[in-house]
Amino acid sequence: MTHHVSVLVQTPTHSSVSRPLTYRSESLLAPGTLVRVPFGTRETLGVVWDSPSDLDPTLLVEKIRGVAGVLDAIAPLGESWRQLVTFAANYYQRSAGEVALAALPPQLRDLSPLQLARHLKRSAKQAGADPGGSTVASAPAELSAEQAQAINNFHAQAGPFLLFGATGSGKTEVYLQCVAQLLEQDPSAQALVMVPEINLTPQLEARFVARFAPRYGPQAVVSMHSGMTPAQRLKAWLAAHAGLARIVLGTRMAVFASAPGLRLIVVDEEHDPSYKQQEGARYSARDLAVYRARLDGAKVLLGSATPSLESWHHSRPADQGGRYVRLEMPSRIGPQAALPLVRRVDMNHQPKRAVFSPPLLDAIIQRAGRGEQSMILLNRRGYAPVLNCGACDWKSQCAHCSAFRVFHKIDRTLRCHHCGFTERVPRACPECGNLDLSTVGRGTERLEEHLVELLVDVRRPNQEPLRIARIDADTTRLKGALESQLAQVHAGDVDVLVGTQMIAKGHDFRRITLVAAINPDGALFSSDFRAGERLFSLLMQAGGRAGRDADISGAAEMWVQTFHPQHPLFEALKRHDYPAFAAQQLTERAQAGLPPFSFQALVRAEARTQDVAQAFLAAASAAVGASAEQAQVTLYPPVPMSMQRVANVERAQMLVESPSRAALQRFMANWHEVLHATRALPQAKGLIRWSIDVDPLAI
Repeated sequence: MTHHVSVLVQTPTHSSVSRPLTYRSESLLAPGTLVRVPFGTRETLGVVWDSPSDLDPTLLVEKIRGVAGVLDAIAPLGESWRQLVTFAANYYQRSAGEVALAALPPQLRDLSPLQLARHLKRSAKQAGADPGGSTVASAPAELSAEQAQAINNFHAQAGPFLLFGATGSGKTEVYLQCVAQLLEQDPSAQALVMVPEINLTPQLEARFVARFAPRYGPQAVVSMHSGMTPAQRLKAWLAAHAGLARIVLGTRMAVFASAPGLRLIVVDEEHDPSYKQQEGARYSARDLAVYRARLDGAKVLLGSATPSLESWHHSRPADQGGRYVRLEMPSRIGPQAALPLVRRVDMNHQPKRAVFSPPLLDAIIQRAGRGEQSMILLNRRGYAPVLNCGACDWKSQCAHCSAFRVFHKIDRTLRCHHCGFTERVPRACPECGNLDLSTVGRGTERLEEHLVELLVDVRRPNQEPLRIARIDADTTRLKGALESQLAQVHAGDVDVLVGTQMIAKGHDFRRITLVAAINPDGALFSSDFRAGERLFSLLMQAGGRAGRDADISGAAEMWVQTFHPQHPLFEALKRHDYPAFAAQQLTERAQAGLPPFSFQALVRAEARTQDVAQAFLAAASAAVGASAEQAQVTLYPPVPMSMQRVANVERAQMLVESPSRAALQRFMANWHEVLHATRALPQAKGLIRWSIDVDPLAI
């Protein structure tokens, strides 16, 4: 008997083929079954979505193509997983096939049923031959009163939960013990623990493996992130899908992991912008985690020392409309532990052009003399942002982007951090031939060089020269480089650590007692209304790296060099008062009608010229006219993006805003056909692509 099934395949972005396609099957296939199907001239992986109740009458039955193969060695994907994909596709305005197939391991897309069966057989043999690790699990830490109260409240209520804990308050131990109790109570339960960045995965994985692998086996803890090889990702995904992996650790992509026994989701550092995908389906993994917990009947725990203002707003008291339960841990672990003292240095009163104020430099020297470590934060890599000619005012502009190429002294290159265009530093000015080229501004590479010059005569307690290291995207390109450098810091082989935001969050540096932020003022006056929130979060997280060892935390300090020491942001930072900062920011946003008091979407267009990009957006806006106002939606005029040109592609954007999330969603869903139709208009000739970003983080 022949059956007809609907199959999702990975269709091109914003393709008119966005719905499931109908195929013929010799056997009845359950929804969620993975299949190989012909698509155009090639064969691709698909997911059976449902059985079509009514065939399109215009479709010739004899033209329906057959399923090429069934990957029946893998159990069908569950109903809640399919509901999550459907919701994500609808909410973020993408096709369901694009979301579903992107969530599966890349290697799985290339395996035939026979190849998959061989792979599973080989993996089973290897698992049987693996003797496992140590039989003794690491002991749970003794809980503080605040930790114990947070865990009790977590078990007593349904959630969702926001764990608001100071840096060093022991949030990770709370995660570990919540997971441990879950696994004890339910032998089939699984937990998903998410971190914002790949470089935070190894240290968290080490703690979870030490705690759970001895008891539940070597496959109990798996990781999922883009830094893994295709084979590793497939192995981890299969273990989670089969229920063998009890704990899944991962970055934002892990929110789509197939885990049929999912009962707990933890989102660590939930405020981090890295949870928002910036290409393809621009989903927020944090928001999807909350929705997925509801689908699976699981609990969700969001944790941060500086929660996003959206989550903080949702965790207000229930009688004021709050939807989350707030758990608070304001104190650091240990009887003597304390948050670092924040010192503001008014750079208006320091020597002109001083990079390090004399008091800060003296403090670094004193720490080094006592064998303690210092951390210097400058969120800009490279040697200098711009190379400049003083004679004709030539600057190192990128030929393909509306940005300057950054000067990297270590390899004498000018490198664009947007399109990757790289050239050797010219011997003379390309415009006038002047040999005297100068640098403008500074990055971490130049900061490191300057520190070496300033501290050349300073000695460690054993009279060895001071050791200065730099950690940023340039020094950690090679595989294993980051782990090696972090190990040196943990071992005490580094006295002064210079770096970008890579070192500012999540790391447990026990020997650092001083953190200094160099020139953080740029974000205070940014056109992006979220810039202040990001800066406060970065500084609070960076300051949290200091004094994590209770024996030395009393001496821990954070120095902030600024030309605006009286700014409310720095006033709140000095008191470690996130609630006061959040209240001030939320008041301003409420007055301006900005999120979380309104809801936004960005429509972006890319074309060969800026005129074409803006003309497309303007035509699409004009096509809806008064219907947008009737739907409680405001369409703002199209404007160039802040980074207007990247890789010779001009970019424009148009903001869509509404006080109602539901109204915005209805409007965007109906607007799709208008956008497709607009692309066919003459004024859109030359348009390369368009995309929609719901709940954008940067405008």
